Amino acid sequence: MTKKIIVSPVASGGLGWSAVNNQEIEAVTRTLKMPENLFRYNSDYETQCVLLEKELSAKTGIKHALFVASGTAALTLCLSAYGIGPGDEVIIPGYTYIATASAVTNAGAVPVIAEIDDSLSLDPSDAESRITPYTKALIAVHMQGVPGRITTLRSLADKHNLILIEDACQAIGSTYHGEHSGVRSHAAAWSLNFYKILTCGEGGVFFCNDDDAFIRGVNAHDPGSPMWKSGLTRNSTLAPFTQLGVRGNEVCASIARVQLSKMDAILGKTRFLKKIFLSRLSKPVHYKLQHIDDPDGDCGISAAFIVRDKETAGRMTEMLNETGMDIGSDYNEGFPDRHIYAYWDSILNKQGTTALGYPWADPGYKGNVEYSRDMCPKTLDILARSLRISIHLNLTEQNMIEFADAINYVDARL
Repeated sequence: MTKKIIVSPVASGGLGWSAVNNQEIEAVTRTLKMPENLFRYNSDYETQCVLLEKELSAKTGIKHALFVASGTAALTLCLSAYGIGPGDEVIIPGYTYIATASAVTNAGAVPVIAEIDDSLSLDPSDAESRITPYTKALIAVHMQGVPGRITTLRSLADKHNLILIEDACQAIGSTYHGEHSGVRSHAAAWSLNFYKILTCGEGGVFFCNDDDAFIRGVNAHDPGSPMWKSGLTRNSTLAPFTQLGVRGNEVCASIARVQLSKMDAILGKTRFLKKIFLSRLSKPVHYKLQHIDDPDGDCGISAAFIVRDKETAGRMTEMLNETGMDIGSDYNEGFPDRHIYAYWDSILNKQGTTALGYPWADPGYKGNVEYSRDMCPKTLDILARSLRISIHLNLTEQNMIEFADAINYVDARL
């Protein structure tokens, strides 16, 4: 009989949305009291979008920030800003939300799906093996608040003259060796979706340091931008082009500004809780912790451990559930994680908006990428053995202690 260990109430909750209070309500109210100023472009004063973008740049140390409609849009701009499109390939990990792949097809390029490793992010060795003459970029995805192997991936990108993009949609506020994620890469993206560390319901941010790349991103995000006195395109001599219509809005920006002011407090809480959990763990017997290049930069919103084999992971899950701990592997028959490539039917089937099969059948594309549900066996194996605790604002120190105690108890009795 497995001992009941989880005895304290485990509250439901989240991240940014659990921090919403009267501050966000008052910010939205102030904005709505001036309905004549609800458009993000206004030459007479600094709009909520403009103020948010300035605050984002100041906070992250990245020169340019553009508030847009979603994280998917922000990722698309990361590619369009560097001229990536039809005929090009972009390498992405097999463990990420489908939005990462969709951003590639939005830009007109072809996603190439690569393996992850024990960082639960892009495996640099496998990524390198998938580079072809058509490869133009790598997207490193920081899943569940943990930056991937950025130093190695940056070296790989430099070696092959590739654009390196950091998808930090799930890792807002993460740092890497003392600098915010994306500072030293070509571009980065945040998502301000409901589920993220900061939220305004829906939104995204495109970051980059290069002036010309930023202007191309501005052109890509709003075909009408050059017609407005937005200040975004300044005195650029770059020819404008038409692509998307994904500009941000004032109401969401007003919420995002308040949320940004809470980021340090949110991450302070999650990082504190994760440290308690890790400090309570005994030396692992049947598992290892997720590899993290820079533990200090981890957002602390999850704790993942990789069990030695799938069968042991199954037994460990059953026993942990008996202790009162609600947990399961990332990849299993009972709960398919939405962030696994095997469930991206539209990508695996090369399904475009028309029967022409764009972008895979684009005349400019000379490559030959094939997909299958078992194309990344290492990724599926790792995720089938990966158990994860989600850490949110409503959890307590006692919760973390009991979670660790349950894992210690089960690990010692397998």
